[in-house]
Amino acid sequence: MNGSVTIALKDFDDLRKASEDTAKLKERLLRATKELEVFLSFLCTREHIKEYVEEFNAQSTTSSIVIEDGRAKIKLNA
Repeated sequence: MNGSVTIALKDFDDLRKASEDTAKLKERLLRATKELEVFLSFLCTREHIKEYVEEFNAQSTTSSIVIEDGRAKIKLNA
């Protein structure tokens, strides 16, 4: 589909900045997720947290924690 749109230059700049900000936010979110996975994996080696993970997964609507081979992964629900 081809087309064109006319918007004010300021609005275009705001849109481009919002896109850049979103990309930075996504990168920070992925980094925080990895750090939380490392922390949860560490906890798994120190004490039994399976029941807490199951309770979290039952209550959470946006993400779930999966523990495989002693490593925790955070998965975002679609």
